[in-house]
Amino acid sequence: MWTRCMLFGLMALGTSCSETKPIEPLEKALASENPYIRQVMENIDAHEVQIRYTQIDRRNDSIFFTDHDFQVNPENYFYPASTVKFPAAVATLEKLNEVDSLDMYTRFYIEGDSVETTFAKAISEIFAVSDNAANNRLIEFLGQNDLNQRMRRRGVEPIRIAHRLSAPNADDVTTTPLVIYLNDSTTAVSKPIINTSAKPLALNGIKKGKGFYADDSLQTEPFDFSLKNHYPIQAQHALLKRVIFPEAFAENQRFNLSTEQRDFLLEAMHTLPPKLGYDPEEFYDSYVKFFMFGDSTDPMPEHIKIYNKVGYAYGTLTDCAYIQDTQNRVDFMITATLLVNSDGIFNDDAYDYDEVGIPFLAQLGRELYHYELQRKR
Repeated sequence: MWTRCMLFGLMALGTSCSETKPIEPLEKALASENPYIRQVMENIDAHEVQIRYTQIDRRNDSIFFTDHDFQVNPENYFYPASTVKFPAAVATLEKLNEVDSLDMYTRFYIEGDSVETTFAKAISEIFAVSDNAANNRLIEFLGQNDLNQRMRRRGVEPIRIAHRLSAPNADDVTTTPLVIYLNDSTTAVSKPIINTSAKPLALNGIKKGKGFYADDSLQTEPFDFSLKNHYPIQAQHALLKRVIFPEAFAENQRFNLSTEQRDFLLEAMHTLPPKLGYDPEEFYDSYVKFFMFGDSTDPMPEHIKIYNKVGYAYGTLTDCAYIQDTQNRVDFMITATLLVNSDGIFNDDAYDYDEVGIPFLAQLGRELYHYELQRKR
């Protein structure tokens, strides 16, 4: 049997097998001479980069995924920030299917809160501008235990969502009841859900930096993330695949969403803020689209749709995205995270998002997009 090395040897005598081995596309993208890529790759340990890029191929009626990883390891902790809102949205839609009296457009408010909303509106706000309050309302509806269990049942793991985001009751294990409108004049109050207290995570890099601010005072010790949310690259990518391509998975790995719910979810994931009435000066097209366009406030081209969820907090930037070019019939997935906290101090609001993090993710998206344009399918 001819080996690949022997075949290449016949075509080009004197060429070694190592010299003819094709370069992995992710490896090639990260070897770019672009300064946005280089400034991260030249200090790779400090940035704690993890990336999963997936090529998508179709044969007959089947979908095939080819994953390419860089430093992906669920044992290496990063703070997932607002990316946890994606599983909250999916779990909410699934739970709504199990309650006859509720649907996406049911009006409700959280007991003690004056903001009336719907589940559909909260989900739209989560993807359009990454609204924390909208996410927390869904947590009150679900409870942390149910949210985590729904993800794990479908193969989205490891995952541990333990707290709300930017809320005074962030760590409360008991949810606040919802006041739900059954019709225009009748309301019902949901029961509080008691959840399990979070246990400290034992992962690599769970303590980060050299200091942090607490109550306006600098603490000269690493910041401890052990009680924070855990939602690593594998889990984020697994959820994205199941939402975009449910047909590629066994029935027990698919979320129980109606066609209407899934269509609504996909629309929410790619719709840009100005299309929903947000001020385009503040909430420009790429406000929460880091790959390819995050370093620009210019309008995004209409033929490129990005179905994604970003997160940024504590100096960590993450984006989990399915990118589709309808004009050139190109699509691929990428989930990436990096830490941009050059001073090693947390809670000081001195992070390198705009200078380092977002330019890196934008350029990484462009490098892979240009590769996909040329890739033979």
